Amino acid sequence: LQTPRAAYSSDVTPVFTRALGFGDKIAIVDQNGEHTYRDLLSQSLRLSQEICRALGCSSRDLKEERISFLCPNDASYVVAQWAAWMSGGIAVPLYKKHPVQQLEYVIQDSQSALVVAAEDYVGRIAPSAEKLGIPVLPLLRSPSNGSASRAAVEEGPLTACSSWKDRGAMIIYTSGTTGRPKGVLSTHENVQAVTTGLVEKWEWKKDDVILHVLPLHHVHGVINKLLCPLWVGATCIMLPEFSAQMVWQKFLSSQAPRVSVFMAVPTIYAKLIEYYDKHFSQPQVQDFVRAFCQENIRLMVSGSAALPVPVLEKWKSITGHTLLERYGMTEIGMALSNPLHGVRVPGSVGTPLPGVEVRIATETLKNGGRSYTIHAQGDEDSTQVTPGLEEREGELLVKGPSVFREYWNRPRETADAFTPDGWFKTGTATA
Repeated sequence: LQTPRAAYSSDVTPVFTRALGFGDKIAIVDQNGEHTYRDLLSQSLRLSQEICRALGCSSRDLKEERISFLCPNDASYVVAQWAAWMSGGIAVPLYKKHPVQQLEYVIQDSQSALVVAAEDYVGRIAPSAEKLGIPVLPLLRSPSNGSASRAAVEEGPLTACSSWKDRGAMIIYTSGTTGRPKGVLSTHENVQAVTTGLVEKWEWKKDDVILHVLPLHHVHGVINKLLCPLWVGATCIMLPEFSAQMVWQKFLSSQAPRVSVFMAVPTIYAKLIEYYDKHFSQPQVQDFVRAFCQENIRLMVSGSAALPVPVLEKWKSITGHTLLERYGMTEIGMALSNPLHGVRVPGSVGTPLPGVEVRIATETLKNGGRSYTIHAQGDEDSTQVTPGLEEREGELLVKGPSVFREYWNRPRETADAFTPDGWFKTGTATA
């Protein structure tokens, strides 16, 4: 299956509809073993049927009912997400490390109809669900053998949904630095626009193997590190959680599947550097590490926070890789990226991704109304700068198919987040 160029345009279909084409290729490697695309698809179909049964939905279309799910960082997360989508529902990921009150807040605020919980988390979430009057559906561990899966895939219809484009896909809660966290609702079009933009820009291929160590309730962990590889039929190795020792072990392992892509936040790179300094002090070991990483890993990305230049420089001296920095937000997915090929400027987050338009502007109040002075505007292909306003700092505004639909149940905040002509206000100062 080739990923068509500009697939983000008109044809919107969720990632699971591509899985059959990848069949018996390994999709996920986790602490329970290997899971093929066929395994994931059949388990998701089975869970989707259980979800519809639990909610008494004979049409197999939940019409955007919210499904909260609590899963570890393993194949069960993908199964729960895909099953929610197959059922026509909106997936609402819960984070295992959040305190109970926060989990309850998300379930309640999203008005979830059901909580899907992996076996190990049922006991933790059941009292909350009972308190909120919401049913819990346990997701039992399924053996990864192809026999049962073939039957399920062949008997179940893949989807009852006629148009995915404007349909809600997922609600991710912002960290709530100001007030209570808001649910950011992205449509299937939004999710696909971000996924295919990154697939194109970072040249994802089905031979890629990514090591996944990030939480799965943010765009970084969900789209960049999970949906991108699954979109192209690549392999994702999922660690239950970050461990510097395990990451170095996987980086330097010559056993297949061998890691070729890695993405993390600056604090993780700092911890990996700390581990390296402590355990890889001999010159011949350091030479081996650099040579091995340069030969086998094709892309290393940093995001979610500004990357300190000393970390960037130290990482380059250790691995030979200049970390690729990019910029994104829950509301817009990924918007800007340094180039895969070409010069990556430290402290810069690059240029617009495919389909993304950006502006740098300042807001002024004139005669009681708001107006904007545009300093610069551009997209993937070109940039126009207003003469005299070069280097002038303003707010980054973003437009395009990756921009979210709404803050869940918050029409006022949704309206306030956009300019009168429909640009999303990121609140990020940019020059």
